Amino acid sequence: MALLGVLALLGAVGCTPHGGSAGGAAAALPVGNHPLSGSPAPDFSLVSRQGAAAQPGAHGGHVVLIDFWATWCEPCRLSFPEYQSLLAKYGDSVVVMGVSEDDEAAGIDRFAEETGVRFPIAWDSDKSVAQRYQIKSMPTLFIIDKGGLIRFVHQGFRPGDGDQIAASIDSLL
Repeated sequence: MALLGVLALLGAVGCTPHGGSAGGAAAALPVGNHPLSGSPAPDFSLVSRQGAAAQPGAHGGHVVLIDFWATWCEPCRLSFPEYQSLLAKYGDSVVVMGVSEDDEAAGIDRFAEETGVRFPIAWDSDKSVAQRYQIKSMPTLFIIDKGGLIRFVHQGFRPGDGDQIAASIDSLL
């Protein structure tokens, strides 16, 4: 039974709302494959669970990673420690923020604690930010260059995807 759970987890790439699998391969999409690729990242301001503002526009001059996720999404659980590791690797050159697409705030803090992250986590309670970013599945990671343009979109998450994400970040530093 445990082996089946591990196999299911390893095969999981992304989640659709309410826990369904998005299927397909995880990929960083080159500019042009997401409607917002190459465009200015839509700015927003949400209050993070830590009390600070989660606002990508406030981080000009940095590479910004915005991850749309949910507590019920197993690939999201895999991605969070990887993003924390990227922060440790890149230091002040990179900003990471998570935007929860959960229907309720219950469980968000526990999820962050269980995954060991210290980057800002905000709740998109009315899903307006996800609509502006045209999210279809979770996790979906947007990698924004120092000038505020969306350069890479990474949908889903599998073990080892951190290397691909790091390569995308390296190309922007």
